[in-house]
Amino acid sequence: MMRPMKLAGSELLFGKGSLEYLEKLNAKKAVLVLAGDFLYSTGIMDIVHKHLDNAGIAYVPYVGIEPDPYFSTVIKGAEFMLEHNPDIIIAIGGGSAMDAAKAMWIYYEHPEIESLDYITVKENFPKLRNKARFCCIPTTAGTASEVSRSIVITDDETHIKYGIGNMEMMPDIAICDPVTTLSLPNHITAETGMDALCHALEALASTRANYLSDILAEASALDIFNYLPKVINDPKNIDYREKMINAAMVAGLAFTNVSLGITHSIAHGLGSLFNMPHGLANAILLPYIVAFNSLNIDAKAIYDNFASKLNEADLSKALFALNEKVNIPSKLSERITDEEKFLSKLDTLIEFAIKDGCTKTNPILPTKTNLKNIILAAYYGKEVPKQL
Repeated sequence: MMRPMKLAGSELLFGKGSLEYLEKLNAKKAVLVLAGDFLYSTGIMDIVHKHLDNAGIAYVPYVGIEPDPYFSTVIKGAEFMLEHNPDIIIAIGGGSAMDAAKAMWIYYEHPEIESLDYITVKENFPKLRNKARFCCIPTTAGTASEVSRSIVITDDETHIKYGIGNMEMMPDIAICDPVTTLSLPNHITAETGMDALCHALEALASTRANYLSDILAEASALDIFNYLPKVINDPKNIDYREKMINAAMVAGLAFTNVSLGITHSIAHGLGSLFNMPHGLANAILLPYIVAFNSLNIDAKAIYDNFASKLNEADLSKALFALNEKVNIPSKLSERITDEEKFLSKLDTLIEFAIKDGCTKTNPILPTKTNLKNIILAAYYGKEVPKQL
């Protein structure tokens, strides 16, 4: 039976100038959650402050979210919120800032919850919006956390990344203004853009995919193939930036409803074990996963149909070519150079991927041997075995 669809929260804004919507927020006090104070130097915060001032909304910033946020960071942020008692939380940044802010929201509203493990159990997940509503302003065109029910939080002791999904965490308000992405360096533009493409293509091939998710995922993926190289070559072009932030958001609308696949499952482990940036890991892995999933006749038909719309014969090869255009490495060993360390953690990486929630909606449920073959192919830049 199909699962109910939820396309974003109550208010979704996108396009140039959409930050002005902050003046329409019904709130008295905001906590602004920022990854770092670099957002002040880009001028983004000047725009945000102007609109909040015009709306008469008081605000205090919480600054300091590391990539792949730790649970301890979440608790510190929740304590800050308890001190300031906001009725709206506004996350401004990339996926890490938005994910951390969502998690802070949980522990702000429910300070009686003390562990990360507790909220990983679906039946334990608490109701939100008793104290505050939640708003996201993405500054990258990638994670789509602004329209996602999911977060990834890292355990401080084990460094394991926990992916937690619940529709309670769908932001009430998402504002996708391309002006926020104009200052992104090219390598982050490329990595986050490929993360968005991975969201779209994994949603397209998900075992939960449906009529509506397919429309969203395909449109997003076509735009990313077209506009990501353009924005890399012309990073100050706000029209290209707008196409990318919109495409990332639309990919998020798709995957948050139908889930993902083993590209994400393996990428989560690479982040936990080797501190590899999430978008970069997805980008390198994706062509290899498409090649593997093509062993499934239904997935191959999906990929071939999409490739034909790119005027390409082979989607995996098209992805390798796109990575090359945007300066993404073709194999993992170009970023994880300690081969001995990599091989020593291979079994752990495979265990993480098997248990990851994204694995269950992959077109092929992989064995440990399948995963080993895929990961080694991606590490050394070899062809994925053509049999299961």
